[in-house]
Amino acid sequence: MSSASTSFTIESVQCSSLAGLHRVAYKQWGDPANPRVLVCVHGVTRVSDDFDALAQDLASDYRVICPDIVGRGRSGRLALAGLYTVPQYVADMVTLIGRVTNVPGSDGTVAWFGTSMGGLIGMVLASLPDNPIRQLVLNDIGPVIDPGALARIGDYIGQDLRFSSFEEGAQFVRTVSASFGPHSEAQWRKLAADVLRQDNDGTWQRHYDMALAQPFKAATPETAHRDEAALWAAYDAITCPTLLVRGADSDLLSRATVQQMTTRGPRPELVEIPGVGHAPTFMQEDQIAIARRFLLG
Repeated sequence: MSSASTSFTIESVQCSSLAGLHRVAYKQWGDPANPRVLVCVHGVTRVSDDFDALAQDLASDYRVICPDIVGRGRSGRLALAGLYTVPQYVADMVTLIGRVTNVPGSDGTVAWFGTSMGGLIGMVLASLPDNPIRQLVLNDIGPVIDPGALARIGDYIGQDLRFSSFEEGAQFVRTVSASFGPHSEAQWRKLAADVLRQDNDGTWQRHYDMALAQPFKAATPETAHRDEAALWAAYDAITCPTLLVRGADSDLLSRATVQQMTTRGPRPELVEIPGVGHAPTFMQEDQIAIARRFLLG
């Protein structure tokens, strides 16, 4: 790739968990010496490549860091499936941010764009004292997650499916991702290619650890209630400027939850995107413009 705005490198940082050490890979776009950093974090079964279009657009202003959260894509896997939870992901991101802000001129802070799970990670991190997040974009996520949507996602994650061809796998990804809204044929193909990999036996499968499903399966009404209370407490502690994006047809983030979110905590600016459910991909120019306006003013 020829220019700073369209070039990237694949880097990694070593992180730790109760089960030992693991690598977190990340895509780095733009000038590696730029102290102005934007961290973009994907949804539960997606990967860093989701942000290619957004990163290319913003890489002349930011160094854009797009990690594969552990268990996904180019990153390592955890030895204990029960550790695939937001607290572990937050700890990993603190390590990553320490690495990427270690450049001359950096004040140690970052802007954060989080889609779905990436938004939960950002929400929790932004609630902590002395946290590094100076601007926060929450893409179709809040402290309350619809139980039906959660069950749908948990069931989807745990299916260890094999596809005989890339085309078969791509059709599956397109079907289960229909709520992303309208995309071109090339965009749908990219959305599939980013999360499918070919195994040694020639079959295709999704590029994440199937053990990610275990914490979902272990959830109970009691733990869900506890987690929701903890997320509201985290949300109410956020003080940085925040943008809340909702797919107007989202089954994960309800209008009732959005109404509460806009009147408490960081009192975010709200943008709803028509014709899209969970979650906007920010591959489209009009969606990228929403992020650009908030992050750059």
